[in-house]
Amino acid sequence: MSDLLVIEFPSEAKAEGVREMLLAMQKEYLIELGDAVVAVKDDRGRVKLNQLFQPVAQGAVSGMLWGSLIGLLFMMPLAGAAVGAASGALRGRLADLGINDAFMRQASRTLQSGNAALFLLIRKMTTDKVLAALHGAGGAVMRSSFDETKEEALRAALAGVRAASGEARS
Repeated sequence: MSDLLVIEFPSEAKAEGVREMLLAMQKEYLIELGDAVVAVKDDRGRVKLNQLFQPVAQGAVSGMLWGSLIGLLFMMPLAGAAVGAASGALRGRLADLGINDAFMRQASRTLQSGNAALFLLIRKMTTDKVLAALHGAGGAVMRSSFDETKEEALRAALAGVRAASGEARS
């Protein structure tokens, strides 16, 4: 079973930085992500999704390759490539894996202009090491499917910078 986590950050760069850190942790087998998307709300209120995996584009490229190979058999490689690209793109559109794009756009409408949200579909994670890495990253949890104790630990880890700076001023 996977967990969904949505964290709001004050900038796109901060959200991208945390996503890159989590992807590096994935290479160390500390976390397994099903999807990691950064959503940004611009000044006009439009939401842009920065996805790692583009199933429509990959389906079109794959379909074009296979279509041209099959088209070569029938002496029509260009027609085969066109049909293959169209069918591959359609297949990619229908097989959109990960977090639902409509859900991400809806959830991102609550962002302030210029802010970004990091959507994570977490399959597995070593909680203590991931939370230690997120310590002081900033951001606020918008939505989570974690249990209450895990979510509270995550909120404390993200707020670590604010807590430390508040103690330094005292």
